[in-house]
Amino acid sequence: MKISELKPRQGSVDLQAEVTDISPVREFQKFGDPGRVANATIKDDSGEVAMTLWNEQIDLVKVGDKVELKDGYVNEWQGEMQVTTGRNGTLTKL
Repeated sequence: MKISELKPRQGSVDLQAEVTDISPVREFQKFGDPGRVANATIKDDSGEVAMTLWNEQIDLVKVGDKVELKDGYVNEWQGEMQVTTGRNGTLTKL
């Protein structure tokens, strides 16, 4: 699948892309447990989209890496589409 084909609330997203930017990591508490989140930008030859990185995913990738998202999900936040691994998805560095 290409980034240009993504639609909000779409599931079962499989794509490969290059990480072009990663925002500073933010820390949070959820149900008393600490967590980390960062926003990345990924691109392929059809466009670019934001991707949410959670916890250990943040340490997995850096700018310039090629990644594969399997069974991901498309969220919409403040009018912008974002992809995430969701509940069942995986993110792999290629």
